[in-house]
Amino acid sequence: MAAVTLKGVVKRYDDKQTIIHGIDLAIADGEFVVFVGPSGCGKSTLLRMIAGLEEISGGELHIGGLLANDVAPAKRGLAMVFQSYALYPHMTVFENMAFALKLAGHKGEELKAQVGRAAEILQIAHLLQRRPKELSGGQRQRVAIGRAIVRKPEVFLFDEPLSNLDASLRVQMRVELSRLHKELKTTMIYVTHDQVEAMTLGERIVVINGGRIEQVGTPYELYTNPGNLFVAGFLGAPKMNFIGADVAHIGAIGVRVRLADGTLIDADCDGGAAAIGDKVTLGIRAEHMALLAAGSAQANMVGAVVGHVEYLGDQTVVYASMQGDPALIALRQPQGGAALRAGERIAVHLPPAHCHLFDADGRAFARA
Repeated sequence: MAAVTLKGVVKRYDDKQTIIHGIDLAIADGEFVVFVGPSGCGKSTLLRMIAGLEEISGGELHIGGLLANDVAPAKRGLAMVFQSYALYPHMTVFENMAFALKLAGHKGEELKAQVGRAAEILQIAHLLQRRPKELSGGQRQRVAIGRAIVRKPEVFLFDEPLSNLDASLRVQMRVELSRLHKELKTTMIYVTHDQVEAMTLGERIVVINGGRIEQVGTPYELYTNPGNLFVAGFLGAPKMNFIGADVAHIGAIGVRVRLADGTLIDADCDGGAAAIGDKVTLGIRAEHMALLAAGSAQANMVGAVVGHVEYLGDQTVVYASMQGDPALIALRQPQGGAALRAGERIAVHLPPAHCHLFDADGRAFARA
């Protein structure tokens, strides 16, 4: 196993096109870290730089405490699993998994033992004599992972390995990967654009946007205390609601903002860096908005008109519009909540403890 450290890492393809802008990141020995972000943000490029498949234009990469910028990919102690399974169709599962070991000079009982152990870990021992065409997508991906395991790498690199699988298989493979990490205790770096994969797999998540790190933290930290508008909007389904507002009052333990229709909302945020009249964005997640009974009147209440309702079995997501604000807000109700229809007027409570504020540059106010 090995720690991975990036110091000011830059990737540029020419003097005018910089893809990665000075990344600083420390990944601990044995940690499972997920790089997440929208398509084109640079997360796969960063992974390929760690793997040695892309040249590092600036900064330093350390693997296991050793400078690795100029170390050949095969000598970095890494194993990479790609989105494509890339299995040899004419070889059996055993032969696919054993191929790299044979090239390294392993043979006989030692080779069989290493392949057998990896197959047992991945629960594919009964498939060793089959060929790829006889396997399901999930089984093929397990073989691709097994091919990496037999090399006993110090670091595993995963580049969107579940993207080709259907929804149910993705859920199953997420469980398998988490179990695999607990068993092997090897450093793992995983790239995905799927925030559900990031939240369920990563011990820490690195949110990347435009070749820069927006925030690093545990799934809980990023979900409950996002550092900026991008992180708040990227993690969560439906994404955090954003409502335009002005600062109306700054108190000792909170900030009061005024919405477009004049409604006053209190947020448990530190307004020390704000001023009266500043333009801000109020953020609150769908599950924290409480539907009020008809005719209710209380503080931190907003009125809205239902636009669309999604029934999801265990929950219902209601999309509604507020007066003076074109953006739809989402309200998540548990199963058995009030049946709502498009065009219906509703009243919603925004608990101050769950209200976030972001300044004009998108930076989050500190929590009070």
